[in-house]
Amino acid sequence: MPSCSILQLCQYETNKLVRIQSVRLGSLKWSLNAAILLFICIMMLWDRKYQAFDLVVSSVTTKVKGVAQARLPGVGELVWDVADFSGASQEKNSFFVITNVIVTQNQKQGKCAEVPSKGGGCRSDQDCERGGWDQHSHGVQTGSCVKFDVVRKTCQVSAWCPIEARTKPPRPALLAAAENFTVLIKNNIRFPAFNFIRRNILPGMNDAYLKTCNHRNDPLCPIFRLGDVVRAAGEKFSEMAVEGGVIGIQIKWDCNLDPLMHHCLPRYSFRRLDEKESNKTLYPGLNFRFAKYNLMDGVEQRTLYKAFGIRFDVMVFGQAGKFSFVQLVLYIGSTLSYYALTTVLIDWLIGTSCYSAEVGHNYSERKVEAVRDQQKCVLCVSYVDEDDLRLVKRSQRKSLQDVKPMSVLPRKEDLGHLRAVLCLLQPGIGPDHDAPLDRKAEPDPRPEPPSWCNCGRCRPSSLLQEQLCCRRSSGSCISASPLFDQLVLRRPLLEAVLLYRDPLVPPADRVQTAALRHCAYQQYVSWRFGSPPDDCHPAIPSCCIWRVREEYPSPDGQYRGFRPARTATMQACANGEL
Repeated sequence: MPSCSILQLCQYETNKLVRIQSVRLGSLKWSLNAAILLFICIMMLWDRKYQAFDLVVSSVTTKVKGVAQARLPGVGELVWDVADFSGASQEKNSFFVITNVIVTQNQKQGKCAEVPSKGGGCRSDQDCERGGWDQHSHGVQTGSCVKFDVVRKTCQVSAWCPIEARTKPPRPALLAAAENFTVLIKNNIRFPAFNFIRRNILPGMNDAYLKTCNHRNDPLCPIFRLGDVVRAAGEKFSEMAVEGGVIGIQIKWDCNLDPLMHHCLPRYSFRRLDEKESNKTLYPGLNFRFAKYNLMDGVEQRTLYKAFGIRFDVMVFGQAGKFSFVQLVLYIGSTLSYYALTTVLIDWLIGTSCYSAEVGHNYSERKVEAVRDQQKCVLCVSYVDEDDLRLVKRSQRKSLQDVKPMSVLPRKEDLGHLRAVLCLLQPGIGPDHDAPLDRKAEPDPRPEPPSWCNCGRCRPSSLLQEQLCCRRSSGSCISASPLFDQLVLRRPLLEAVLLYRDPLVPPADRVQTAALRHCAYQQYVSWRFGSPPDDCHPAIPSCCIWRVREEYPSPDGQYRGFRPARTATMQACANGEL
């Protein structure tokens, strides 16, 4: 036993193939394979599946340049340079440009009336809490209710007075001239896996080039006009400058580091990042406050600026690819499964009415082998008054005669058996062809036929699978037919069949009766069933079984009864097995 199990490991199994000689199918197969190969190659080159990739690591610095002159209410004409409009808010990978301001001058520490807010007025000192404040307060309440103007009263606060009263930014923007400012973006990148370093200021860009270039005219120039950036993002600078916003400058590096196809240049794109609809957004735009302090007669004063502006965020992303033999092999291996689509499509085409039904049926028979569950015994029944075969399941509740069929199949003639029988039945051929049948004495009167019998010759049985008649409807029995005697019971024919199957069978006088009996069963199966479907067991009617037993009885009168078997060997026939 151990040796058997070890030998079972030393085996190789392969799939069974069916080759169809067809010009149409062969042409279709190669056409589909060529289309799949073309698709695979295109996708490999388009997506560079033959390369290994690494993500970019980058750093960004910016330098804004520009000068603007603006008239501020209550202040007058002022000139703003880089330190004024961009120095107050510098962040990593971003820069801020002030485009609009609200100025509150000459503030100093003191007590003054709070700016009225919705529901924030007062009528008496009792409405004001000493030391109280909230998130909208400009100072700490003193507990007094004072006049703000002729009509309204508010709580007095200790704060920087006068308090900033204006809330809405001026229109148009005071520093709309920032549209003409420029920014130089310096971007250094690295791909660690390939030890490759590059910057967006390319080797051919010298100082003279950078002084004159502009991204609007040269896509690779790293100097951008702010108005062009906002316009490329789909916005209008004069409108966005009023309340401010956020613009994204995207730098994409898609590098091919293969020597024959070396390419590594930046691509710039722009988009707005914040919500631009003021009527749909709470606290729209972008703003912050800063102050400039000074001393006047020994008292500290300040000028408060509420600055509105545009923040530009520089976002860098990308990847670099380089040829990798491992990635190429992995891609080829993953795409081999696409060729299965050819087999699936052609199999579907053959199995449908789009192709020849005869070819499809023949192909299915040769390729597909139906195997039934061995625990479910499927029986094949043939009635003399029907041309088709019935496939039924053995039932534990009904007689075989009453079981409804699972399916009905046409009967396939066993042409080899038919030719052999006709040859043996010819005059002058076969041993003792003129010898009469060895008729036995008539047995005792037959018992009353059972209820499921339609021919009158069946005998009762306690086994449901043996309760089968040769007819579906009432009529004469097939066992009473002269042809039944010639094809099933005739001894010279059975001896010739046994001799044909086994040339070394004992002489005729020494052939066992059991061998003749079971050979007669096989003769009946070949005659009435032809070539039965695979994995089913022909069931012989009770009347035919007892007619054969009467002709070739068992010496001890004992029979094994119905046993499903697809075919029986000569040794099984000699041993009396069915």
